[in-house]
Amino acid sequence: MNLLTRDVPPRSAWALEQAGIHPLLARLYAARGVQSKAELDDALNLLLPPTDMLGTTEAARLLADAMAANKRLCIVADYDCDGATACAVAVRGLRMLGALNVSYLVPDRVIDGYGLTPTIAERVHAQGADVLITVDNGIASVAGVQAAQALGLQVLVTDHHLPGSELPTAEVIVNPNQPGCGFASKSIAGVGVMFYVLLALRAELRQRGVFDAAEPAPGRPQLVGVGARPQPRLDALLPLVALGTVADVVRLDPNNRRLVAQGLRRVRAGTLPPGMAALMRVASRETAKATTFDFGFALGPRINAAGRLADMTLGIECLLTDDAGRADELAKQLDAINRERRVIEGDMREMAMEMAESLFDEGDEPPPAICVFDPDFHEGVVGIVASRIKDKLHRPTFVFAASSAPGKEHELKGSGRSIAGFHLRDALDLVAKRAPGVLLRFGGHAMAAGCTIAEEQLDVFEEMLNQVALEWLDAATLQRRLETDGPLPAEYRRVDLVEMLHHEVWGQGFAPPVFCEEIEVVSQRLVGEKHLSLKMKHQGQPVDGIWFGRTEPLPSKVKLAYRLDADEWQGQKRVRFLVEGAEL
Repeated sequence: MNLLTRDVPPRSAWALEQAGIHPLLARLYAARGVQSKAELDDALNLLLPPTDMLGTTEAARLLADAMAANKRLCIVADYDCDGATACAVAVRGLRMLGALNVSYLVPDRVIDGYGLTPTIAERVHAQGADVLITVDNGIASVAGVQAAQALGLQVLVTDHHLPGSELPTAEVIVNPNQPGCGFASKSIAGVGVMFYVLLALRAELRQRGVFDAAEPAPGRPQLVGVGARPQPRLDALLPLVALGTVADVVRLDPNNRRLVAQGLRRVRAGTLPPGMAALMRVASRETAKATTFDFGFALGPRINAAGRLADMTLGIECLLTDDAGRADELAKQLDAINRERRVIEGDMREMAMEMAESLFDEGDEPPPAICVFDPDFHEGVVGIVASRIKDKLHRPTFVFAASSAPGKEHELKGSGRSIAGFHLRDALDLVAKRAPGVLLRFGGHAMAAGCTIAEEQLDVFEEMLNQVALEWLDAATLQRRLETDGPLPAEYRRVDLVEMLHHEVWGQGFAPPVFCEEIEVVSQRLVGEKHLSLKMKHQGQPVDGIWFGRTEPLPSKVKLAYRLDADEWQGQKRVRFLVEGAEL
Protein backbone atom coordinates (compact mmCIF):
# COMPACT_ATOMS: atom_id res chain seq x y z
CA MET A 1 0.00 0.00 0.00
CA ASN A 2 1.17 3.48 -0.90
CA LEU A 3 0.54 5.90 1.96
CA LEU A 4 0.12 9.46 0.71
CA THR A 5 0.02 12.63 2.78
CA ARG A 6 -2.58 15.24 1.93
CA ASP A 7 -1.30 18.67 1.05
CA VAL A 8 -2.10 21.30 3.68
CA PRO A 9 -2.30 24.78 2.09
CA PRO A 10 -0.53 26.94 4.70
CA ARG A 11 -2.59 30.06 4.04
CA SER A 12 -5.87 28.19 4.54
CA ALA A 13 -4.65 26.49 7.72
CA TRP A 14 -3.38 29.83 9.07
CA ALA A 15 -6.66 31.62 8.21
CA LEU A 16 -8.72 28.93 9.93
CA GLU A 17 -6.51 28.97 13.01
CA GLN A 18 -6.69 32.77 13.18
CA ALA A 19 -10.48 32.49 13.02
CA GLY A 20 -10.45 30.47 16.23
CA ILE A 21 -10.39 26.92 14.85
CA HIS A 22 -8.30 24.46 16.89
CA PRO A 23 -4.86 24.09 15.21
CA LEU A 24 -5.35 20.35 14.58
CA LEU A 25 -8.80 20.87 13.07
CA ALA A 26 -7.49 23.83 11.04
CA ARG A 27 -4.87 21.59 9.48
CA LEU A 28 -7.38 18.81 8.76
CA TYR A 29 -9.97 21.16 7.28
CA ALA A 30 -7.41 22.95 5.10
CA ALA A 31 -6.26 19.58 3.72
CA ARG A 32 -9.89 18.91 2.71
CA GLY A 33 -10.22 22.14 0.76
CA VAL A 34 -11.77 24.40 3.39
CA GLN A 35 -10.38 27.93 3.05
CA SER A 36 -12.40 29.96 5.54
CA LYS A 37 -14.42 29.53 8.72
CA ALA A 38 -17.53 30.64 6.82
CA GLU A 39 -17.43 27.39 4.84
CA LEU A 40 -17.86 25.50 8.12
CA ASP A 41 -21.05 27.37 9.00
CA ASP A 42 -23.82 24.78 9.10
CA ALA A 43 -26.72 27.22 9.58
CA LEU A 44 -30.00 26.13 8.03
CA ASN A 45 -30.38 29.33 6.05
CA LEU A 46 -27.20 28.44 4.14
CA LEU A 47 -28.77 25.31 2.65
CA LEU A 48 -29.21 25.47 -1.11
CA PRO A 49 -32.74 26.72 -1.87
CA PRO A 50 -35.35 24.18 -3.03
CA THR A 51 -36.06 26.29 -6.10
CA ASP A 52 -32.58 25.39 -7.39
CA MET A 53 -33.65 21.76 -7.83
CA LEU A 54 -35.45 21.15 -11.11
CA GLY A 55 -39.00 19.90 -10.62
CA THR A 56 -39.54 20.86 -6.97
CA THR A 57 -41.96 23.69 -7.83
CA GLU A 58 -44.03 21.42 -10.08
CA ALA A 59 -43.89 18.61 -7.51
CA ALA A 60 -45.13 20.99 -4.83
CA ARG A 61 -48.08 22.04 -6.99
CA LEU A 62 -48.97 18.43 -7.81
CA LEU A 63 -48.90 17.44 -4.12
CA ALA A 64 -50.73 20.58 -2.96
CA ASP A 65 -53.50 19.96 -5.52
CA ALA A 66 -53.71 16.30 -4.48
CA MET A 67 -53.96 17.22 -0.80
CA ALA A 68 -56.63 19.83 -1.52
CA ALA A 69 -58.66 17.16 -3.34
CA ASN A 70 -58.01 14.68 -0.51
CA LYS A 71 -56.38 12.25 -2.93
CA ARG A 72 -54.67 9.14 -1.63
CA LEU A 73 -50.88 9.27 -1.78
CA CYS A 74 -48.67 6.16 -1.82
CA ILE A 75 -44.89 6.24 -1.37
CA VAL A 76 -42.89 3.55 -3.21
CA ALA A 77 -39.61 3.17 -1.32
CA ASP A 78 -36.33 1.35 -1.81
CA TYR A 79 -35.15 -1.39 0.52
CA ASP A 80 -31.92 0.19 1.79
CA CYS A 81 -31.35 2.73 4.58
CA ASP A 82 -31.55 5.71 2.23
CA GLY A 83 -34.85 4.40 0.86
CA ALA A 84 -36.20 3.64 4.33
CA THR A 85 -35.33 7.06 5.73
CA ALA A 86 -36.64 8.76 2.57
CA CYS A 87 -39.92 6.89 3.00
CA ALA A 88 -40.15 7.85 6.69
CA VAL A 89 -39.38 11.50 5.83
CA ALA A 90 -42.04 11.45 3.08
CA VAL A 91 -44.75 9.91 5.25
CA ARG A 92 -43.97 12.01 8.32
CA GLY A 93 -43.51 15.21 6.31
CA LEU A 94 -46.65 14.87 4.21
CA ARG A 95 -48.73 14.18 7.31
CA MET A 96 -47.16 17.18 9.07
CA LEU A 97 -48.14 19.33 6.10
CA GLY A 98 -51.74 18.18 6.25
CA ALA A 99 -52.03 15.15 3.96
CA LEU A 100 -54.79 12.91 5.32
CA ASN A 101 -54.26 9.79 3.21
CA VAL A 102 -50.62 8.72 3.05
CA SER A 103 -49.46 5.11 2.79
CA TYR A 104 -46.31 3.41 1.58
CA LEU A 105 -45.17 0.24 -0.14
CA VAL A 106 -41.64 -1.14 -0.25
CA PRO A 107 -40.65 -3.74 -2.86
CA ASP A 108 -39.37 -7.13 -1.75
CA ARG A 109 -35.72 -7.50 -2.75
CA VAL A 110 -36.22 -11.13 -3.81
CA ILE A 111 -39.67 -11.12 -5.40
CA ASP A 112 -39.93 -7.61 -6.83
CA GLY A 113 -36.37 -6.53 -7.44
CA TYR A 114 -35.38 -2.88 -7.48
CA GLY A 115 -37.53 0.13 -8.24
CA LEU A 116 -41.01 0.82 -9.53
CA THR A 117 -42.00 -2.16 -11.68
CA PRO A 118 -45.34 -2.70 -13.44
CA THR A 119 -46.21 -5.23 -10.73
CA ILE A 120 -45.57 -2.67 -7.99
CA ALA A 121 -47.68 -0.15 -9.89
CA GLU A 122 -50.55 -2.66 -9.93
CA ARG A 123 -50.22 -3.20 -6.18
CA VAL A 124 -50.27 0.56 -5.54
CA HIS A 125 -53.40 0.88 -7.68
CA ALA A 126 -55.04 -2.06 -5.89
CA GLN A 127 -54.55 -0.23 -2.60
CA GLY A 128 -56.70 2.59 -3.93
CA ALA A 129 -54.00 5.22 -4.35
CA ASP A 130 -54.38 8.18 -6.69
CA VAL A 131 -50.81 9.53 -6.62
CA LEU A 132 -47.65 7.39 -6.61
CA ILE A 133 -44.48 8.98 -5.25
CA THR A 134 -41.14 7.20 -5.60
CA VAL A 135 -38.33 7.86 -3.15
CA ASP A 136 -34.71 6.85 -3.84
CA ASN A 137 -35.81 5.11 -7.04
CA GLY A 138 -37.82 5.64 -10.21
CA ILE A 139 -35.42 7.41 -12.55
CA ALA A 140 -34.87 4.14 -14.45
CA SER A 141 -38.44 2.84 -14.06
CA VAL A 142 -39.67 3.62 -17.56
CA ALA A 143 -42.01 0.62 -17.80
CA GLY A 144 -43.20 0.95 -14.20
CA VAL A 145 -44.17 4.59 -14.63
CA GLN A 146 -46.01 3.83 -17.89
CA ALA A 147 -47.90 1.01 -16.17
CA ALA A 148 -48.85 3.26 -13.26
CA GLN A 149 -50.12 5.99 -15.58
CA ALA A 150 -52.08 3.48 -17.65
CA LEU A 151 -53.89 2.58 -14.41
CA GLY A 152 -54.80 6.23 -13.88
CA LEU A 153 -52.16 7.07 -11.28
CA GLN A 154 -50.29 10.35 -11.23
CA VAL A 155 -46.57 9.70 -10.75
CA LEU A 156 -44.00 11.86 -8.99
CA VAL A 157 -40.46 10.49 -9.22
CA THR A 158 -37.97 11.62 -6.56
CA ASP A 159 -34.56 10.04 -6.97
CA HIS A 160 -30.85 10.79 -7.00
CA HIS A 161 -29.49 7.94 -9.12
CA LEU A 162 -28.00 8.59 -12.53
CA PRO A 163 -30.59 8.51 -15.32
CA GLY A 164 -30.34 6.23 -18.33
CA SER A 165 -30.76 7.23 -21.95
CA GLU A 166 -34.56 7.36 -21.54
CA LEU A 167 -36.38 9.23 -18.79
CA PRO A 168 -39.71 7.96 -17.46
CA THR A 169 -42.83 9.87 -18.51
CA ALA A 170 -43.79 10.81 -14.94
CA GLU A 171 -45.89 13.90 -14.32
CA VAL A 172 -42.91 15.34 -12.44
CA ILE A 173 -39.31 14.19 -11.93
CA VAL A 174 -37.19 15.61 -9.12
CA ASN A 175 -33.61 14.41 -9.43
CA PRO A 176 -30.53 16.67 -9.30
CA ASN A 177 -28.81 14.39 -11.80
CA GLN A 178 -31.45 14.69 -14.51
CA PRO A 179 -30.57 16.75 -17.59
CA GLY A 180 -31.10 20.46 -17.12
CA CYS A 181 -30.98 20.51 -13.33
CA GLY A 182 -28.61 23.13 -11.97
CA PHE A 183 -28.75 22.07 -8.33
CA ALA A 184 -25.18 22.34 -7.05
CA SER A 185 -25.28 19.32 -4.73
CA LYS A 186 -25.34 16.46 -7.23
CA SER A 187 -24.39 14.07 -4.43
CA ILE A 188 -27.52 14.61 -2.34
CA ALA A 189 -29.05 11.33 -1.13
CA GLY A 190 -32.56 10.15 -1.94
CA VAL A 191 -33.73 11.19 1.52
CA GLY A 192 -32.34 14.67 0.90
CA VAL A 193 -34.24 14.97 -2.39
CA MET A 194 -37.52 14.10 -0.64
CA PHE A 195 -36.75 16.59 2.13
CA TYR A 196 -36.30 19.30 -0.50
CA VAL A 197 -39.65 18.38 -2.10
CA LEU A 198 -41.28 18.87 1.31
CA LEU A 199 -39.64 22.28 1.70
CA ALA A 200 -41.02 23.28 -1.69
CA LEU A 201 -44.46 21.88 -0.79
CA ARG A 202 -44.55 23.88 2.43
CA ALA A 203 -43.68 27.05 0.50
CA GLU A 204 -46.49 26.29 -1.98
CA LEU A 205 -48.98 25.74 0.84
CA ARG A 206 -47.82 28.97 2.44
CA GLN A 207 -48.46 30.75 -0.83
CA ARG A 208 -51.95 29.26 -0.95
CA GLY A 209 -52.69 30.59 2.53
CA VAL A 210 -52.67 27.21 4.27
CA PHE A 211 -49.85 28.37 6.54
CA ASP A 212 -48.89 31.80 7.81
CA ALA A 213 -46.84 33.66 5.23
CA ALA A 214 -45.09 35.92 7.73
CA GLU A 215 -41.31 36.13 7.49
CA PRO A 216 -39.38 34.37 10.26
CA ALA A 217 -38.09 36.56 13.05
CA PRO A 218 -34.54 37.94 12.61
CA GLY A 219 -31.97 35.27 13.36
CA ARG A 220 -34.61 32.55 13.18
CA PRO A 221 -33.76 29.71 10.73
CA GLN A 222 -35.86 29.80 7.59
CA LEU A 223 -37.18 26.28 8.28
CA VAL A 224 -39.08 27.41 11.38
CA GLY A 225 -42.58 28.83 10.97
CA VAL A 226 -44.23 31.60 12.99
CA GLY A 227 -47.66 33.20 13.21
CA ALA A 228 -51.25 32.33 14.13
CA ARG A 229 -51.28 29.32 11.84
CA PRO A 230 -47.66 28.21 12.20
CA GLN A 231 -46.13 26.13 9.49
CA PRO A 232 -44.79 22.75 10.60
CA ARG A 233 -41.17 22.55 11.67
CA LEU A 234 -39.69 20.34 9.00
CA ASP A 235 -36.32 20.52 10.77
CA ALA A 236 -37.71 17.73 12.98
CA LEU A 237 -37.02 15.45 9.99
CA LEU A 238 -33.31 16.26 9.84
CA PRO A 239 -32.15 13.35 12.06
CA LEU A 240 -33.65 10.99 9.46
CA VAL A 241 -32.12 13.01 6.62
CA ALA A 242 -28.70 12.83 8.29
CA LEU A 243 -28.97 9.08 8.88
CA GLY A 244 -29.91 8.27 5.30
CA THR A 245 -27.27 10.62 3.88
CA VAL A 246 -24.44 9.03 5.88
CA ALA A 247 -25.66 5.45 5.42
CA ASP A 248 -25.85 5.84 1.63
CA VAL A 249 -22.18 6.90 1.57
CA VAL A 250 -22.84 9.88 -0.69
CA ARG A 251 -20.18 12.57 -0.94
CA LEU A 252 -20.39 15.03 1.93
CA ASP A 253 -20.26 18.23 -0.08
CA PRO A 254 -21.00 21.46 1.84
CA ASN A 255 -24.79 21.08 1.50
CA ASN A 256 -24.78 17.45 2.60
CA ARG A 257 -22.46 18.31 5.50
CA ARG A 258 -24.94 20.95 6.66
CA LEU A 259 -27.82 18.48 6.49
CA VAL A 260 -25.83 15.92 8.49
CA ALA A 261 -24.55 18.47 11.01
CA GLN A 262 -28.07 19.76 11.64
CA GLY A 263 -29.39 16.23 12.05
CA LEU A 264 -26.59 15.28 14.44
CA ARG A 265 -27.21 18.40 16.49
CA ARG A 266 -30.82 17.37 17.07
CA VAL A 267 -29.91 13.76 17.85
CA ARG A 268 -27.39 14.89 20.46
CA ALA A 269 -30.04 17.14 21.98
CA GLY A 270 -32.41 14.17 22.27
CA THR A 271 -34.76 15.42 19.54
CA LEU A 272 -34.99 12.35 17.35
CA PRO A 273 -37.64 9.80 16.36
CA PRO A 274 -38.17 7.07 18.98
CA GLY A 275 -37.03 4.43 16.49
CA MET A 276 -33.65 6.08 16.00
CA ALA A 277 -33.24 6.38 19.77
CA ALA A 278 -34.12 2.69 20.19
CA LEU A 279 -31.61 1.68 17.53
CA MET A 280 -28.93 3.70 19.31
CA ARG A 281 -29.73 1.80 22.53
CA VAL A 282 -29.59 -1.70 21.00
CA ALA A 283 -26.26 -0.72 19.42
CA SER A 284 -24.99 0.50 22.84
CA ARG A 285 -24.43 4.02 21.53
CA GLU A 286 -25.14 7.26 23.39
CA THR A 287 -27.40 9.76 21.62
CA ALA A 288 -25.74 12.65 23.46
CA LYS A 289 -22.43 11.67 21.81
CA ALA A 290 -23.79 10.53 18.44
CA THR A 291 -21.37 10.64 15.51
CA THR A 292 -21.46 9.97 11.80
CA PHE A 293 -19.75 6.65 12.64
CA ASP A 294 -22.84 5.66 14.65
CA PHE A 295 -25.04 6.40 11.64
CA GLY A 296 -22.80 4.55 9.19
CA PHE A 297 -21.74 1.55 11.26
CA ALA A 298 -24.45 1.05 13.90
CA LEU A 299 -27.86 2.34 12.77
CA GLY A 300 -27.46 2.01 9.00
CA PRO A 301 -26.50 -1.70 8.99
CA ARG A 302 -29.38 -2.61 11.33
CA ILE A 303 -31.92 -0.93 9.06
CA ASN A 304 -30.29 -2.34 5.93
CA ALA A 305 -30.42 -5.84 7.41
CA ALA A 306 -34.23 -5.80 7.20
CA GLY A 307 -34.08 -5.17 3.46
CA ARG A 308 -31.37 -7.78 2.97
CA LEU A 309 -32.84 -10.72 4.87
CA ALA A 310 -36.43 -9.90 5.79
CA ASP A 311 -38.83 -7.07 4.96
CA MET A 312 -37.80 -3.40 4.95
CA THR A 313 -41.26 -2.61 6.32
CA LEU A 314 -39.73 -3.43 9.72
CA GLY A 315 -37.10 -0.74 9.28
CA ILE A 316 -39.56 1.86 8.01
CA GLU A 317 -42.05 1.13 10.80
CA CYS A 318 -39.24 1.54 13.33
CA LEU A 319 -38.52 5.00 11.91
CA LEU A 320 -42.21 5.94 11.68
CA THR A 321 -43.54 4.92 15.08
CA ASP A 322 -43.93 7.49 17.84
CA ASP A 323 -44.56 4.76 20.42
CA ALA A 324 -41.37 4.20 22.42
CA GLY A 325 -42.33 0.65 23.39
CA ARG A 326 -43.07 -0.30 19.80
CA ALA A 327 -39.81 1.33 18.73
CA ASP A 328 -37.85 -0.77 21.24
CA GLU A 329 -39.54 -3.95 20.02
CA LEU A 330 -38.78 -3.19 16.37
CA ALA A 331 -35.20 -2.12 17.11
CA LYS A 332 -34.58 -5.46 18.86
CA GLN A 333 -35.97 -7.33 15.86
CA LEU A 334 -33.70 -5.35 13.53
CA ASP A 335 -30.73 -6.04 15.79
CA ALA A 336 -31.45 -9.79 15.70
CA ILE A 337 -31.76 -9.75 11.89
CA ASN A 338 -28.45 -7.88 11.68
CA ARG A 339 -26.76 -10.56 13.81
CA GLU A 340 -28.08 -13.18 11.42
CA ARG A 341 -26.80 -11.11 8.50
CA ARG A 342 -23.33 -11.06 10.01
CA VAL A 343 -23.23 -14.87 10.23
CA ILE A 344 -24.42 -15.30 6.63
CA GLU A 345 -22.00 -12.64 5.43
CA GLY A 346 -19.05 -14.19 7.27
CA ASP A 347 -19.55 -17.62 5.71
CA MET A 348 -20.18 -16.15 2.28
CA ARG A 349 -17.21 -13.80 2.49
CA GLU A 350 -14.77 -16.65 3.17
CA MET A 351 -16.07 -18.69 0.23
CA ALA A 352 -16.18 -15.70 -2.13
CA MET A 353 -12.68 -14.59 -1.13
CA GLU A 354 -11.30 -18.06 -1.86
CA MET A 355 -13.00 -18.02 -5.26
CA ALA A 356 -11.65 -14.54 -6.05
CA GLU A 357 -8.11 -15.48 -5.03
CA SER A 358 -8.28 -18.65 -7.15
CA LEU A 359 -8.56 -16.42 -10.23
CA PHE A 360 -4.82 -15.66 -10.08
CA ASP A 361 -1.64 -17.38 -8.90
CA GLU A 362 0.07 -16.40 -5.69
CA GLY A 363 2.50 -13.57 -6.36
CA ASP A 364 0.63 -12.48 -9.48
CA GLU A 365 -1.62 -9.47 -9.83
CA PRO A 366 -5.40 -10.04 -9.71
CA PRO A 367 -7.34 -9.67 -12.97
CA PRO A 368 -8.57 -6.14 -13.80
CA ALA A 369 -12.04 -6.96 -12.44
CA ILE A 370 -13.40 -9.70 -10.20
CA CYS A 371 -16.65 -11.66 -10.72
CA VAL A 372 -17.68 -14.53 -8.44
CA PHE A 373 -20.85 -16.61 -8.16
CA ASP A 374 -22.02 -19.61 -6.18
CA PRO A 375 -25.52 -21.13 -6.14
CA ASP A 376 -25.53 -20.97 -2.33
CA PHE A 377 -24.82 -17.24 -2.11
CA HIS A 378 -27.57 -15.12 -0.51
CA GLU A 379 -28.64 -12.26 -2.74
CA GLY A 380 -29.27 -10.02 0.26
CA VAL A 381 -25.59 -9.71 1.17
CA VAL A 382 -23.80 -9.83 -2.20
CA GLY A 383 -23.09 -6.10 -2.00
CA ILE A 384 -21.38 -6.34 1.37
CA VAL A 385 -19.26 -9.29 0.22
CA ALA A 386 -18.32 -7.46 -2.99
CA SER A 387 -17.17 -4.55 -0.87
CA ARG A 388 -14.96 -6.80 1.27
CA ILE A 389 -13.30 -8.38 -1.78
CA LYS A 390 -12.82 -4.97 -3.39
CA ASP A 391 -11.16 -3.69 -0.20
CA LYS A 392 -8.73 -6.62 -0.07
CA LEU A 393 -7.85 -7.02 -3.76
CA HIS A 394 -8.36 -3.39 -4.87
CA ARG A 395 -10.28 -4.34 -7.98
CA PRO A 396 -13.80 -3.56 -9.21
CA THR A 397 -15.81 -6.53 -7.94
CA PHE A 398 -19.16 -8.12 -8.70
CA VAL A 399 -20.66 -10.87 -6.56
CA PHE A 400 -23.64 -12.76 -7.98
CA ALA A 401 -26.36 -14.85 -6.37
CA ALA A 402 -29.15 -16.88 -7.96
CA SER A 403 -32.49 -15.08 -7.95
CA SER A 404 -35.03 -16.49 -5.51
CA ALA A 405 -37.96 -14.83 -7.29
CA PRO A 406 -40.59 -17.22 -8.68
CA GLY A 407 -40.01 -17.82 -12.36
CA LYS A 408 -36.59 -16.09 -12.26
CA GLU A 409 -34.54 -19.07 -11.08
CA HIS A 410 -32.19 -18.84 -14.07
CA GLU A 411 -31.36 -15.20 -13.44
CA LEU A 412 -28.40 -13.97 -11.40
CA LYS A 413 -28.52 -10.81 -9.34
CA GLY A 414 -25.18 -9.07 -8.97
CA SER A 415 -23.98 -6.26 -6.78
CA GLY A 416 -20.76 -4.44 -7.56
CA ARG A 417 -18.32 -2.18 -5.74
CA SER A 418 -15.58 -0.18 -7.40
CA ILE A 419 -12.30 1.59 -6.78
CA ALA A 420 -11.48 5.25 -7.40
CA GLY A 421 -11.10 5.94 -11.09
CA PHE A 422 -13.51 3.27 -12.35
CA HIS A 423 -17.11 4.43 -12.79
CA LEU A 424 -19.07 1.23 -12.28
CA ARG A 425 -22.42 2.32 -13.70
CA ASP A 426 -20.73 3.73 -16.83
CA ALA A 427 -18.81 0.46 -17.18
CA LEU A 428 -22.10 -1.50 -17.09
CA ASP A 429 -23.53 0.86 -19.68
CA LEU A 430 -20.59 0.13 -21.99
CA VAL A 431 -20.97 -3.62 -21.43
CA ALA A 432 -24.67 -3.32 -22.33
CA LYS A 433 -23.81 -1.51 -25.57
CA ARG A 434 -21.04 -3.91 -26.59
CA ALA A 435 -22.97 -7.05 -25.69
CA PRO A 436 -26.68 -6.32 -26.17
CA GLY A 437 -28.92 -8.64 -24.17
CA VAL A 438 -26.33 -9.70 -21.62
CA LEU A 439 -27.58 -7.24 -19.01
CA LEU A 440 -31.28 -7.65 -18.33
CA ARG A 441 -31.29 -4.71 -15.91
CA PHE A 442 -28.66 -2.45 -14.36
CA GLY A 443 -28.20 0.82 -12.53
CA GLY A 444 -26.32 2.57 -9.78
CA HIS A 445 -23.50 5.02 -9.11
CA ALA A 446 -19.79 5.39 -9.76
CA MET A 447 -18.72 3.30 -6.77
CA ALA A 448 -21.67 0.92 -6.38
CA ALA A 449 -23.99 -0.64 -8.94
CA GLY A 450 -26.24 -3.61 -9.48
CA CYS A 451 -27.30 -5.73 -12.42
CA THR A 452 -29.30 -8.79 -13.41
CA ILE A 453 -28.10 -11.30 -16.00
CA ALA A 454 -29.12 -14.73 -17.25
CA GLU A 455 -27.00 -17.44 -15.62
CA GLU A 456 -25.65 -18.66 -18.96
CA GLN A 457 -24.33 -15.14 -19.66
CA LEU A 458 -22.06 -15.00 -16.59
CA ASP A 459 -18.88 -15.88 -18.50
CA VAL A 460 -19.70 -13.31 -21.20
CA PHE A 461 -20.37 -10.63 -18.57
CA GLU A 462 -17.11 -11.42 -16.78
CA GLU A 463 -15.14 -11.25 -20.02
CA MET A 464 -16.75 -7.96 -21.07
CA LEU A 465 -16.30 -6.30 -17.67
CA ASN A 466 -12.64 -7.34 -17.58
CA GLN A 467 -12.18 -5.91 -21.07
CA VAL A 468 -13.59 -2.54 -19.98
CA ALA A 469 -11.46 -2.60 -16.83
CA LEU A 470 -8.36 -3.43 -18.87
CA GLU A 471 -9.03 -0.38 -21.07
CA TRP A 472 -9.91 2.05 -18.28
CA LEU A 473 -7.54 1.11 -15.46
CA ASP A 474 -3.88 2.01 -15.54
CA ALA A 475 -1.03 1.06 -13.19
CA ALA A 476 -1.48 4.16 -11.04
CA THR A 477 -5.20 3.46 -10.51
CA LEU A 478 -4.51 -0.18 -9.66
CA GLN A 479 -1.94 0.80 -7.03
CA ARG A 480 -3.62 0.70 -3.65
CA ARG A 481 -3.32 4.16 -2.11
CA LEU A 482 -4.45 5.63 1.16
CA GLU A 483 -4.56 9.37 1.71
CA THR A 484 -3.44 10.37 5.19
CA ASP A 485 -2.97 13.50 7.27
CA GLY A 486 0.68 12.87 8.05
CA PRO A 487 2.17 12.55 11.56
CA LEU A 488 0.16 13.25 14.71
CA PRO A 489 1.99 15.64 17.06
CA ALA A 490 2.46 13.83 20.37
CA GLU A 491 0.72 16.61 22.32
CA TYR A 492 -2.50 15.87 20.39
CA ARG A 493 -2.60 12.24 21.48
CA ARG A 494 -5.24 13.03 24.11
CA VAL A 495 -8.70 11.67 24.86
CA ASP A 496 -10.32 15.13 24.74
CA LEU A 497 -8.95 15.71 21.24
CA VAL A 498 -10.13 12.28 20.11
CA GLU A 499 -13.62 13.21 21.28
CA MET A 500 -13.33 16.59 19.53
CA LEU A 501 -12.49 14.85 16.25
CA HIS A 502 -15.34 12.35 16.64
CA HIS A 503 -17.76 15.24 17.17
CA GLU A 504 -17.10 16.62 13.68
CA VAL A 505 -18.92 15.61 10.49
CA TRP A 506 -16.79 13.18 8.46
CA GLY A 507 -17.73 10.86 5.64
CA GLN A 508 -17.43 10.14 1.94
CA GLY A 509 -15.63 13.03 0.23
CA PHE A 510 -14.73 14.57 3.58
CA ALA A 511 -12.69 11.73 4.95
CA PRO A 512 -12.20 11.14 8.67
CA PRO A 513 -8.67 11.89 9.87
CA VAL A 514 -6.08 9.17 9.26
CA PHE A 515 -2.58 9.89 10.54
CA CYS A 516 0.59 8.27 9.26
CA GLU A 517 4.19 7.90 10.45
CA GLU A 518 6.86 5.39 11.36
CA ILE A 519 5.98 3.60 14.59
CA GLU A 520 7.89 1.14 16.74
CA VAL A 521 6.07 -2.14 17.37
CA VAL A 522 6.97 -3.40 20.85
CA SER A 523 4.77 -6.51 20.88
CA GLN A 524 1.92 -8.02 18.89
CA ARG A 525 -0.55 -10.88 19.29
CA LEU A 526 -3.66 -12.23 17.62
CA VAL A 527 -7.00 -11.69 19.33
CA GLY A 528 -10.18 -13.46 18.24
CA GLU A 529 -8.00 -15.34 15.71
CA LYS A 530 -8.38 -12.57 13.14
CA HIS A 531 -7.28 -9.24 14.65
CA LEU A 532 -3.78 -8.00 15.43
CA SER A 533 -3.43 -6.39 18.88
CA LEU A 534 -0.40 -4.09 19.15
CA LYS A 535 1.75 -2.51 21.84
CA MET A 536 3.62 0.37 20.20
CA LYS A 537 5.70 3.44 20.79
CA HIS A 538 4.48 6.64 19.17
CA GLN A 539 7.24 9.24 19.16
CA GLY A 540 8.83 7.37 22.06
CA GLN A 541 5.66 7.11 24.15
CA PRO A 542 3.61 3.91 24.68
CA VAL A 543 0.25 3.47 22.95
CA ASP A 544 -2.01 0.50 22.25
CA GLY A 545 -3.42 -0.30 18.86
CA ILE A 546 -5.43 -2.85 16.93
CA TRP A 547 -5.61 -3.80 13.27
CA PHE A 548 -8.95 -5.42 12.60
CA GLY A 549 -8.89 -8.21 10.03
CA ARG A 550 -5.09 -8.58 9.89
CA THR A 551 -3.33 -11.76 11.00
CA GLU A 552 0.18 -11.34 9.53
CA PRO A 553 2.82 -9.96 11.94
CA LEU A 554 4.43 -6.54 11.47
CA PRO A 555 8.13 -5.63 11.54
CA SER A 556 9.49 -3.89 14.62
CA LYS A 557 9.53 -0.54 12.80
CA VAL A 558 6.85 0.20 10.25
CA LYS A 559 5.08 3.12 8.63
CA LEU A 560 1.46 2.85 9.76
CA ALA A 561 -1.74 4.69 8.87
CA TYR A 562 -4.14 4.91 11.81
CA ARG A 563 -7.29 6.53 13.12
CA LEU A 564 -7.68 7.75 16.68
CA ASP A 565 -10.02 6.08 19.11
CA ALA A 566 -10.60 6.17 22.84
CA ASP A 567 -11.36 3.02 24.83
CA GLU A 568 -12.02 2.54 28.51
CA TRP A 569 -10.04 0.23 30.80
CA GLN A 570 -10.68 -0.07 34.55
CA GLY A 571 -12.59 3.20 34.52
CA GLN A 572 -9.86 5.10 32.69
CA LYS A 573 -10.20 6.38 29.13
CA ARG A 574 -7.13 6.15 26.97
CA VAL A 575 -6.16 6.76 23.37
CA ARG A 576 -5.59 3.83 21.07
CA PHE A 577 -4.73 3.60 17.39
CA LEU A 578 -7.01 1.84 14.91
CA VAL A 579 -4.61 0.79 12.17
CA GLU A 580 -5.89 1.24 8.61
CA GLY A 581 -2.85 0.22 6.60
CA ALA A 582 0.92 -0.07 6.39
CA GLU A 583 3.66 0.66 3.90
CA LEU A 584 5.57 -2.61 3.91
